[in-house]
Amino acid sequence: MHPAIVIGGAAVCGAGAGAACIPFVNRYMVKLEKSKLSGRGSVLFIVVSALLWVASFGVLGWSAQAILLALASSALLSLSRIDWSTYEIPFAYNIFIFALGVLAMVFDLAHWYEYVIGFFAVSLPLLLLFYITKGAAIGGGDVKLMAACGMLLGWKLVLLGFVLGCIIGSVVHILRMKISGEKHVLAMGPYLSIGVFLSALFGDAVISWYLSMLSF
Repeated sequence: MHPAIVIGGAAVCGAGAGAACIPFVNRYMVKLEKSKLSGRGSVLFIVVSALLWVASFGVLGWSAQAILLALASSALLSLSRIDWSTYEIPFAYNIFIFALGVLAMVFDLAHWYEYVIGFFAVSLPLLLLFYITKGAAIGGGDVKLMAACGMLLGWKLVLLGFVLGCIIGSVVHILRMKISGEKHVLAMGPYLSIGVFLSALFGDAVISWYLSMLSF
């Protein structure tokens, strides 16, 4: 299939997926006593969704992997918007991403164990941290999110995605506090989502480069 057709189709489907997600996002926002997306916010949401789909197919090509990532990106975008305002990640989004992960494992049955290990690789240490700190260091929604994403990406990519998310979150959080002069509660969902998405797109190349540096 011609790349222009793939990218154009991805943009249209991504915009449609974004538009379809808005009612669900608004429902959760109202449920958690927060304002719905504004008109401008809705347009931005749709544009970002389209860009995420374009990035998925632009980097991964026309493949099952790209389709699953594109669908996951809409869920990641939705939960990030909700978490940013409410500091909660609706469980339904984690279930959706986990289901996509099961499909990814089915498409790659020869390496099924990587997905199963990925489910626990980040989430299990975070779960221990959650109980040790009684939720002060990490939220339960973040633990479930990393379990679902681990099932989708496998253990190598989810570890990289988690590290990237923590780095991005730390930098942005410090800058926000420095610019505003106020303390802010850190919603990790958006940053973990960014890390996971970047890892899904470029993680294999980054890991290969890193291993080559070590062997050098």
